Amino acid sequence: MARCSVKPSHSLFVDVRGLRYHCRCWGEPDRPKLFLLHGWMDVSASFQFLVDALRRNWRVIAPDWRGYGLSDWSGSDSYWFPDYFADLDCLLERLAPGEAVDLVGHSMGSNVAGMYAGIRPERVAHLVCLEGFGMAPPRAEEAPRRYARWFEQIGKGARFRDYESFDALAQRLRHSNPRLTAARSLFLAEHWGALTPAGRVCLRADPAHKLVNPVLYRIEEAKACWRLVTAPVLWVQGEGLEKRTKITAADLAERKACFRSFKEEVMAGAGHMLHHDQPEELAALIESFIP
Repeated sequence: MARCSVKPSHSLFVDVRGLRYHCRCWGEPDRPKLFLLHGWMDVSASFQFLVDALRRNWRVIAPDWRGYGLSDWSGSDSYWFPDYFADLDCLLERLAPGEAVDLVGHSMGSNVAGMYAGIRPERVAHLVCLEGFGMAPPRAEEAPRRYARWFEQIGKGARFRDYESFDALAQRLRHSNPRLTAARSLFLAEHWGALTPAGRVCLRADPAHKLVNPVLYRIEEAKACWRLVTAPVLWVQGEGLEKRTKITAADLAERKACFRSFKEEVMAGAGHMLHHDQPEELAALIESFIP
């Protein structure tokens, strides 16, 4: 299978709240910084195709969230947003002290970035949200059933399936996203997967991510944070957002209205994984938005 030609990156490890955090970095340290935050069940290398398409000379920094990629696992039975907020705050303090930074987040990473930009508005200069406008709001009555389900999953334990080879994992990725080329899927597989002692390929992720989050999503808290964002916001979505998220058009409009400075783009020929499907177009949108 053919492989991608990519811009070189290197690994930087940072102590973050007692965990060894991995950051994938591209470009020279003295260049303008661009922070990229990946989504659920993803890794920092997922942004490689976007970085390859960037025209300007950036210092790109993309962390693996706790429990993903080469970062430490938390050791707990669940992962939740407060830890991601605090991890991001610590990372920025270490890697961009005193700076207002440019943040690009995808999916879960976008939701973290969006709320963080309201929690610490002085720390964010520009915010790019890729498919990250929150989830459909649950009903409070669902809480007892959610906690009970979490208890059951803890009791059973969690594990990810493994694969016979990186090619097999790449094939699975193309099944999930038919827009992926063979070369890109293999690149992702080789960074998302790792060889086991038995010669199989396992995912670089804590199986605890498979457990249901015991805490219901609280849209009103997210909106309260979004209303305090002072940075200009670029919201980029793929095709068919409403069908994929079950968020109504009216609800989506309310969420967009929370932001003071807001620009929206819809990318044709792309689904949820915008940075895989149309990285060149996405890079152009980002660089036209951030001066």
